[in-house]
Amino acid sequence: MNKNDYIIRSEKKEDYREVENLVRESFWNVYRPGCSEHYVIHVLRDDPAFVRELDFVMEQDGRLIGQNMFMETVIEADDGRIIPVLTMGPIGILPERKRQGYGKALLDYSLEKAKALGYGAVLFEGNIGFYGNCGFDYAGKFGIRYHDLPEDADASFFLCRELVPGYLDGITGVYQTPQGYYVRDEDVEIFDREFPEKVKLRLPGQIF
Repeated sequence: MNKNDYIIRSEKKEDYREVENLVRESFWNVYRPGCSEHYVIHVLRDDPAFVRELDFVMEQDGRLIGQNMFMETVIEADDGRIIPVLTMGPIGILPERKRQGYGKALLDYSLEKAKALGYGAVLFEGNIGFYGNCGFDYAGKFGIRYHDLPEDADASFFLCRELVPGYLDGITGVYQTPQGYYVRDEDVEIFDREFPEKVKLRLPGQIF
């Protein structure tokens, strides 16, 4: 990756369909046969929790190769406080640009912008193998629990990074996923018909 061969900028309305197709390509058959992430981002843009100032695309030679976005949400602290935090994603990179440093560059840029806007922490679902290199750790180490998850369940997917050091000091509680992330399979299927046909495959490692 050459740091001078791409730009990161805010998403524009005229980017929407290209971004949705990018996300579709990035997530297709990764977590499930097909994917829903392209419909999720389509829906989230109109959600009140969507942070428009943190909606980014990565462009290379006039083509979009990556995107990231954030939503506002909260931790319901055990002492009754409501702690504002961010959640992130979907974040996607075109398959042919993965594992070349573009994803980390986009993520680092996005997190710096979030910090500059005054947000204190980001929590989301991800792979510690990648995101651990970007400053994230298991949310359980911060005393934060994933909503509706039994105490003995594996929560290794639930990650956290403080943007402001000490932001979560003294806080234990339950993280709430914004409702906009929950979409119906039938709505995904209808939306997906607007895109070129792709084959859905059941592959090892899928979680749904």
